[in-house]
Amino acid sequence: MEPHGSQPAQSFGADIATADAAIIMIHGRGASPRDILSLAPAFNRPTFACLAPAAAGGTWYPFSFMSPRTQNEPGISSGLSVIEALVTGLLSSGFPSHKIVLLGFSQGACLALEFCVRHP
Repeated sequence: MEPHGSQPAQSFGADIATADAAIIMIHGRGASPRDILSLAPAFNRPTFACLAPAAAGGTWYPFSFMSPRTQNEPGISSGLSVIEALVTGLLSSGFPSHKIVLLGFSQGACLALEFCVRHP
């Protein structure tokens, strides 16, 4: 089951085809892509493409990240799959890995860190 896989990602900034870098911005519990994308203008990087996936129901997983992983499934695995699909899509389109940044807040930060540990 992929609760987050069918959720649309939103974007802000440069078109990915011409962007100097890509930032995958992962929102926290109770938030939305629009919320985290509201930070993008503060970066003052108009040549960056910002991509923000959406969690179904506004939460990536139901319990604390410190809870046993099985209690947070399928949410955590589905969220990680969403991030992986975005990264894979960027790489497949010729975007270099060293120009992909992950940024997250709260649950989004936990997912970003978990993804980085799994994909060094």
